[in-house]
Amino acid sequence: MTTKRPLWAETSELMRNYYDTKWGVPEHDDRELFKMLTLELFQSGLSWSTIWKREAAFEKAFANFDAAKVAVFDQEDFKRLMNDSTIIRNRRKIMATINNAKVIQELLADGETLNNYVWSFVNFKPQRLQLNGKRLPSQTSESKKMARKMKADGFQFVGPTTAYSFMTAVGMVNARED
Repeated sequence: MTTKRPLWAETSELMRNYYDTKWGVPEHDDRELFKMLTLELFQSGLSWSTIWKREAAFEKAFANFDAAKVAVFDQEDFKRLMNDSTIIRNRRKIMATINNAKVIQELLADGETLNNYVWSFVNFKPQRLQLNGKRLPSQTSESKKMARKMKADGFQFVGPTTAYSFMTAVGMVNARED
């Protein structure tokens, strides 16, 4: 059986593999969720392939997306990241990632997991998006609610479009047509 892929997933073997094995698959691991949230915020204004081909570099730069480790990054870590040519060196995005790791640590201290936090926006089950040949929307009412709540809780660089991209990437919204 041939997988029906959107055009963006046909641009390279890397993107085909990402679509076939990762995109839209429900994810519940806090580390993976932090990773995808981080990669999605770095993707803002860029193409996903630009980010995904640097996945390993981002993992190395951000302590394998261990939120506890990233939450204690200091000025030296920030400088290291700003000088790391293997990742996207955007000051605001780097600072937002460190900040978001701190917010995740606050959630954990309050007895909450990132998994439960994000999945609560879809009542803990993937939402089915019927595209019927239409383009994937850039945001939804759910992603607007999620972005508003995340901002209120201290997360940075997660607007409704980034939130929606994250939601589809981690399978909170099933936007596959296959």
